[in-house]
Amino acid sequence: MSLLELDDVKVHFPVKKGLFFDRTVGHVYAVDGVSLSIEAGQTYGLVGESGCGKTTLGRAVLRLNDITDGGVVFDGTDLAKLPGEEMRAFRRRLQMVFQDPLGSLNPRQNIESILSEGMAAHGIGKDQTERREKIKDILAKVGLPSNALSRYPHEFSGGQRQRIGIARALVLEPDVIICDEPVSALDVSVQAQVINLLEELQESLGLTYLVIAHDLAVVRHISDVIGVMYLGGLVEEAPSDALYAGPRHPYTKALMSAVPVPDPEVEDRRERILLHGDLPSPANPPAGCRFHTRCPWVQETKCATERPPLLDTGDGHKVACHFTAEIEAGTVKQTLATGIDAVTGTETVAAEAVEVSEDEPEAPAADAPEKEPATVPAQADADAKETEAKAEGAKETEEKASDAREQSAAAEDIEKGTADATEEASDATEKAEGSPQA
Repeated sequence: MSLLELDDVKVHFPVKKGLFFDRTVGHVYAVDGVSLSIEAGQTYGLVGESGCGKTTLGRAVLRLNDITDGGVVFDGTDLAKLPGEEMRAFRRRLQMVFQDPLGSLNPRQNIESILSEGMAAHGIGKDQTERREKIKDILAKVGLPSNALSRYPHEFSGGQRQRIGIARALVLEPDVIICDEPVSALDVSVQAQVINLLEELQESLGLTYLVIAHDLAVVRHISDVIGVMYLGGLVEEAPSDALYAGPRHPYTKALMSAVPVPDPEVEDRRERILLHGDLPSPANPPAGCRFHTRCPWVQETKCATERPPLLDTGDGHKVACHFTAEIEAGTVKQTLATGIDAVTGTETVAAEAVEVSEDEPEAPAADAPEKEPATVPAQADADAKETEAKAEGAKETEEKASDAREQSAAAEDIEKGTADATEEASDATEKAEGSPQA
């Protein structure tokens, strides 16, 4: 029996609408019927384009996202049915390394506090002294010095912060670690260090990994089995070498053709598969095969009406396609272009719309000469009115200035008269005061 098994897992997010009373008007089918199994000590790589549901699936395994339907069986226990307290105890054996190392670390806590918090919650270590010694041992395994305990996340580089995230998962001694884009935010040289660290820890501690990534080269290097997701479901699953040697699903073929080859001669000769259109919305996925709207080998029968199951085609290679054998044998012809025509074809509608919008203004242009006699006098009248309005405005401005000057002169006369009256009153007062003295 596998250590971790997912059976038809579905994670649907309700779309609600309403001002006072929310009502569900639809669902976002982020994960829609995924089944896979991971053996103990194995690394399972999960790839796919953005928005296909990889991270949501990883979080659903830990019950960080509620599972709508299906089962997640870990070591014989269905995690989807566990109550909260029992699930909390199981999380010690299931840990996650998040994509953003800085965002997943509390900036207010130092490293010792961050790493010891989970240990205290699960009762690991008798006291803080014992926990500190275990933390130092884990930090040494991930390549960090013991003096990092008193430092804060912002004092470390991106690669060091990711090592702290790995150390936080390791201090709880888990069986399975879900790595969500563990190296996507790091430089290439640091990526190699982190990947090698994960492999060394797996060998020494017997860990099991579920690695979610976009970088196909990284996934090939670290994974034993690879699953390819598209729009909420698995479309292909195979051992790493077999998948890269001979992808069988049309989407996987297109995905692998996007990986650059370092040999320029091979790069020039090989065929690049370009797909029509964009990824459909998970809130309104296509009926039948989810990939049939972009598939170069789409057929009139089955593709748009029946959703293909993930079936084993031999040697552990599983494919979800109605016409896998026919495509491999070459008996099914391509119905959509896969070269540059795929790009130009998807832009045809937009180009036609632009041409139509450019042609519409040209119709009234032909009538322009007929409108000139009416347009010129109208413009002349408008200019004359505007000149007259400006002249009237200038006249009003001059009259206001003249009034202001007259008011200013009157004010000066008033002030002068007031001053004279004040002087006369002062002289009279002095004479009146001098008369008793006489």
